[in-house]
Amino acid sequence: MAEYDVTFIERGEREARFLVRGVTPAFANGVRRAMVADVPTFSIDTVRVIENSSVMFDEQIGLRLGLVPLTTPVGEFEIGEEVTLALDVEGPDTAYSGDLVGNDEMVGPAEPDVPIIELKDDQRLELEADAVLDTGREHAKHQGGVAVSYRHLQRVEPQGEREEFADDDAEIVRGVIEDDGELVPTEDFDHDLTKRYPDTQVEIEDVTDAFVFHVETDGSFDVDTLVKEGVGTLRRRAEELTETIQL
Repeated sequence: MAEYDVTFIERGEREARFLVRGVTPAFANGVRRAMVADVPTFSIDTVRVIENSSVMFDEQIGLRLGLVPLTTPVGEFEIGEEVTLALDVEGPDTAYSGDLVGNDEMVGPAEPDVPIIELKDDQRLELEADAVLDTGREHAKHQGGVAVSYRHLQRVEPQGEREEFADDDAEIVRGVIEDDGELVPTEDFDHDLTKRYPDTQVEIEDVTDAFVFHVETDGSFDVDTLVKEGVGTLRRRAEELTETIQL
């Protein structure tokens, strides 16, 4: 696999923005698709309702549970393996994702405060749920990357002073610009080039082999894990293809 350069612009546990240089549009899109579709996560798949005296149907409860992000330790489980979680809440109270208790401490709610249902007096929700490890390619609820996008890095070149009677309309750009080697998120100047260069005429162009990725996870794992695992799936496929061709 060819060498490429990565520079982080913003880096958090669940959200990050980084620049990748030296790649083609096809490769950038391949990385995006891999992060969305090929990195497996746990998600609740089957629910066994023991008691549900709430106003919500069992099927609605199951749908909500399927949308609860679960922590997914990378490399500890195989695709198709399951863990069981239980929930037992009696009203008056609200059942939250944090009330789910699993039989494996490595797998549990990524966020404890996701509301499932508000229970009134004498209402109870008791159930068991099986969470399965699978990929977003099989179902969207297994997409650990809830927001994965990319766009070209844009380079700004000053062209001289603005004309005295130049148009004062905003010149909107979005993403990240490169100004004399400096990487600047466009929100720093409200996406309006005329605010960053009030008296300067500029030209802006896409950098053909440089892409800015914006990645956000649902908490199943951190951003670093999502990116590394996504790229890893591409590497494994390339190696498998190489071996197949050589046979």
